[in-house]
Amino acid sequence: MRRALAFLTPFGGAAVPDARTLGWFPLVGALLGSAVGALWWGADRLWPPLVAAVLVVAADMALTGLLHFDGLIDSADGLLAPLDRERRLAVMRQSDVGAFGVSVGAVVVVARVAALAALAPSVPLVAALWCASRTVMAVAARTLPYARSGGLADAFLGGPAGPVAALGATLTIALGIAVSFDDGPGGGAAASLAVGAAIAATVLAGAGVLALARRRLGGFTGDVLGAAGVVGETAGLLVAAARW
Repeated sequence: MRRALAFLTPFGGAAVPDARTLGWFPLVGALLGSAVGALWWGADRLWPPLVAAVLVVAADMALTGLLHFDGLIDSADGLLAPLDRERRLAVMRQSDVGAFGVSVGAVVVVARVAALAALAPSVPLVAALWCASRTVMAVAARTLPYARSGGLADAFLGGPAGPVAALGATLTIALGIAVSFDDGPGGGAAASLAVGAAIAATVLAGAGVLALARRRLGGFTGDVLGAAGVVGETAGLLVAAARW
């Protein structure tokens, strides 16, 4: 678990990932989501919803060391610009940020803040969506080809995707069921529908990013995995914030 924590966050110390690291992705996602959800719950009691939402988005970036958000921006510059495959990969390695990255990053931040501000704080909801997003990342790393040669992701190549998918699905469903208790009696049915749709949106949006990368790069990169996670979480929050 420490290797997965070190790979997905700034915590856990220096640890080189190995073939077992992916198996811990769903649990680390659930723990991160629980921490973000708890911060959301606390901030909502001290500040207005919009201020609390801004603080929560900032806290999530801090807890992940901006790793996934950096992957989102790099992937936007590489995947959305009209370039050939090799140029796309080269752009994603560069440290500067282009118009696609700036635009997508800004939209995603605003969308996350707006969705959180529109929702009542729910620890299990965030934990479920964050668990689902890391499960998508783990399954993709086990099933899609790696678009680069060499790198840390080589440790993830090969191995069955079934066990990590089963663990992620079990944790996500359990956390999703817990959301129905957040709204008290009478709110269970609506909450269950909303969280089910939000989880589905997280998986589908993350898979959409991965499908685009498969088409334009021939597979995934570390940046693409991060982008899939952030886009999936954002889609899930937006769906949860709909008027159910």
